Amino acid sequence: MNGPVVLDRRRVLAGSGALIVSFTLSDAFGQDQNAPSATPAPKPPGSLATTPFLDSWIRVDADGGVTAFTGKAELGQGFKTAFQQIAAEELDISFQSLKVVTADTARTANEGFTAGSNSVHLSGTAIQNAAAQVRALLVAEAARRLDLPAENLRTENGAVIAPDGRRFGYGDLVASDMLHVQAQPTSKLKDPATFKVMGQPVARVDIPAKVTGGAAYVQDMRLPGMVHARVVRPPSYGAQLTECDVSAVEKLPGVVKVVRDGNFLAVVAKKEFQTIKAMAALSAAAKWKEMPRLPNQHDLGRVLTSLPSQDKTILQQSDPSVTGQKTLDASYTRPYQAHGSIGPSCAVAQSIDGVMTVWTHTQGVYPDRQAIAEMLGMPPANVRCIHVEGSGCYGHNGADDAAADAALIARELPGVPIRVQWMREQEHAWEPFGPAMVTRLKASLDGNGAIADWNFEVWSNTHSMRPGGAGAMLAAQHMSKAFAAPAPKPLPLPEGGGDRNAIPIYKFPNAHVVHHFIPAMPVRISALRSLGAYHNVFSTESFMDELAKVAGADPVEFRLRHLDDPRGREVIQKAAQGFGWQKGQKAPRNRGYGFGFARYKNLAAYCAVASEVEVNGETGQPRLVRAVAAVDSGQVVNPDGLINQIEGAILQSMSWTLYEAVTFDDTRITSIDWQTYPILRFNSVPDIIDVHILNRPGQPFLGSGETGQGPAAASIANAIANATGKRLRDLPLTRKKIKDAIDA
Repeated sequence: MNGPVVLDRRRVLAGSGALIVSFTLSDAFGQDQNAPSATPAPKPPGSLATTPFLDSWIRVDADGGVTAFTGKAELGQGFKTAFQQIAAEELDISFQSLKVVTADTARTANEGFTAGSNSVHLSGTAIQNAAAQVRALLVAEAARRLDLPAENLRTENGAVIAPDGRRFGYGDLVASDMLHVQAQPTSKLKDPATFKVMGQPVARVDIPAKVTGGAAYVQDMRLPGMVHARVVRPPSYGAQLTECDVSAVEKLPGVVKVVRDGNFLAVVAKKEFQTIKAMAALSAAAKWKEMPRLPNQHDLGRVLTSLPSQDKTILQQSDPSVTGQKTLDASYTRPYQAHGSIGPSCAVAQSIDGVMTVWTHTQGVYPDRQAIAEMLGMPPANVRCIHVEGSGCYGHNGADDAAADAALIARELPGVPIRVQWMREQEHAWEPFGPAMVTRLKASLDGNGAIADWNFEVWSNTHSMRPGGAGAMLAAQHMSKAFAAPAPKPLPLPEGGGDRNAIPIYKFPNAHVVHHFIPAMPVRISALRSLGAYHNVFSTESFMDELAKVAGADPVEFRLRHLDDPRGREVIQKAAQGFGWQKGQKAPRNRGYGFGFARYKNLAAYCAVASEVEVNGETGQPRLVRAVAAVDSGQVVNPDGLINQIEGAILQSMSWTLYEAVTFDDTRITSIDWQTYPILRFNSVPDIIDVHILNRPGQPFLGSGETGQGPAAASIANAIANATGKRLRDLPLTRKKIKDAIDA
């Protein structure tokens, strides 16, 4: 959506007694907004640039209660807690007294997708600046009433206080005639030295219900009169439903309705287990025509590099005065990988008086609304999407598809809340996977052992097929009047998709980087956390270790030799110091040390990871013993939350790197359960994960949720190579691959 977003909250707030904070900024800040300007006015920071009205971000109730709004979706990142800290700090109110409302198309700004580690960077920045301006405006209003200079007043615990003790609570200062105004491009933010809430470890507000069995997820939702639905998915991509006698299924206990629309087939029953039994019966009654269309999974590297591609050089620099003497080349591969959500996707939908409401764990409520509206032929204004956390996902899993399923079924049963819960095998077989990738690297060292030239090529599909249109959703693709899947497109740099982090952060005199974008998608794919950065950093940092070995250099010193970014250098040094890294060190028998580093997207947080891995020489089984990380994400809001994110990134990356790969035959996805798609188990969690934070008070927030996956993968791979003397380049680095390498 382009231009300012004006949110109509009158219906939402009707009868609530709440008043929206609205002020005339030109009065409060002494600026004439109508004065001519020689240069275009600077944009407000973060998401204020696209949603500039203060009342889109902050609400003050008549009783003094304050609510902050964000269009981002809490997915387990902990940002809801961080946003509560940010707003409480800038407004000078207690953390406990403030509420945060997350993504809801009827209540919050359109911030697109929650992706790319941009939540605190964009939405947190918007809330911080909006809150600061609201505080200044409250002070200005109090100054007007007290007939005192604003600088003579202070704020504390939700009140503006005069030197003589007179005070106005924030609720007292809010009036219904206050104006709806746009934010200024600059805010007078609080001095970090005065922070009382930001920068402090605060227990996450989303955790208690999750660890006590409370209603934490959309999977836990139970609405009055709700019924349950299950979808019968085709057995494979492109399968056509040729026959389905539903008469016996319709007579089963509790069955309310069988819904069929082309290849979309579902059953609704009063109780959940009745629905599961009816789904099994419906599945047995359905006859499908299948077509073999999947490639050879055992030759993915050749398959990908032989597909037609759109090739683009994304970095080219040359210094003829520097030439190499020793040359090394290597190729690295990544398979298709699943999100592996612990809870299969779920959604609840209800159609009342022509308005469709969907509760969903989508990562983009506005794009989801657009897609569902298109699928149902409804105006977007008649569709409301409310984000509710889902049990496990970073990226585009089946959440949006489950939302579409629920909406399509709810249309058939007006007034009735419909809960759609996917089964495990459906999630594993039908969710969009993280794309398989191939990288080829070649570099030369000069006479001093420094990198003289660097060549990097990456082959990849797109890394996002998220909704934006109905064709991105399975239900719409399977309807009798089917919506075609949208054409895949590369994601533009500087953030990128398959080429994310393909451009090295290191400085080389000669460098050439090419992105081979592959439009054809052999399997269904979309965004998996960190997109192409995971494999590109794994490749780059593995190759840096290989080059350091050829140069006879210590891996950490070798990286520092090629890096001139002072913050990056400090992060590397901090991780090495915390690990106890020593030049020329020798690991104990059957153990190895490894290192990895990156700045996510070359513009977000910095992260370095040092690992110690043990490899069983008899079985090849690897075990991450300990990992030490350092992270610089700018100004830290919640250090405990940041540590959570880096620990989680290391564990997730460990699972991808050692275990995970989607499998398939020529027709069907075959990795449909935890046996065929293994993930990290509790008994494989490292003994120690130690995270060191380099806080930068007053600096911009840098996205940190996805900064650790690539460095962790490379550090583990490098440690395995150090332990075994054998370099593995094809993910995942399974026990069998390691054993075969040892025995070779």
